[in-house]
Amino acid sequence: MRNLLVTGGAGFIGSNFVHHVLAHTDMRVTVLDKLTYAGNRASLVDLPQDRFTFVEGDIANADTVDAVMSTADAVVHYAAESHNDNSLHDPAPFLQTNIVGTYTLLEAARRYSTRFHHVSTDEVYGDLPLEGGERFTEATPYNPSSPYSSTKAGSDMLVRAWVRSFGVQATISNCSNNYGPYQHVEKFIPRQITNIIDGQRPKIYGQGQNIRDWIHADDHSSAVLTILSKGVIGQTYLIGADGELGNRDVVERILAHMGQPDDAFDLVTDRAGHDLRYAIDPSKLRNELDWRPAFGDFDRGLEQTIEWYRANEAWWRPQKAAAEARYAAQGR
Repeated sequence: MRNLLVTGGAGFIGSNFVHHVLAHTDMRVTVLDKLTYAGNRASLVDLPQDRFTFVEGDIANADTVDAVMSTADAVVHYAAESHNDNSLHDPAPFLQTNIVGTYTLLEAARRYSTRFHHVSTDEVYGDLPLEGGERFTEATPYNPSSPYSSTKAGSDMLVRAWVRSFGVQATISNCSNNYGPYQHVEKFIPRQITNIIDGQRPKIYGQGQNIRDWIHADDHSSAVLTILSKGVIGQTYLIGADGELGNRDVVERILAHMGQPDDAFDLVTDRAGHDLRYAIDPSKLRNELDWRPAFGDFDRGLEQTIEWYRANEAWWRPQKAAAEARYAAQGR
């Protein structure tokens, strides 16, 4: 694989993957991104121009997809509408991008016999009880609880059907919650970090008991690259780094790293359909493909992330006021 197409490569997780691929391989990368509010061209600056091409376009546009897929040896599909609250307000864009867009890409991959990797989320499995050690595995039944997770579940099913029905050379990964550089300030961890930088108190939904399984975006990137090169066609791999933490615990750790009292936060109205707990069992990925996370220590990854936001205010500052205005309108 010499020529790699990355959809959604200007978004948070996609841009981290692009940086990772260009740093650790000799592949040439083309990014296809619609540049919605979640995509940021500034996340792709200072990349080697002889190995990197950016195309602005919609994955649901068949002509655009055909043009970029025709020269690709493989595609890694990150592009998605992904904000749960936005999906509750208006599900239509999630259906168009996550379902129609994935279908359009699969049809192009089918025409050109392009290796296809589909990046998905653990939210397709629903949630787990707060108590107990149960974790999601590749055999966990799907039980999505929002328009966002439902459309991601639908896109996963499309990929499986195109493998079985048409022989598309595809794999799937479902990953736990990512954190790290280039994440939009509307998301949980960067919102708290940038609030503290601005002298504002962090906000926690409900009582902060909800648990997420955190993984640094660079570890996600290395896992996807491993699956792309070593994964078995038709298989699904769960990506996780054993990073289970309650939301309140995460905020307290951010406060501690930034020199603030551990109770300097506010509780706000919980979000509708807020899943209780996510937890990933990554045994298949680790045992079969010999992958390991570099950021096994959440606090080390968190400290690096905080320093990135402190050093890159010019990147996140243009997003901040609009994101906080949206939250304020919701009382959050």
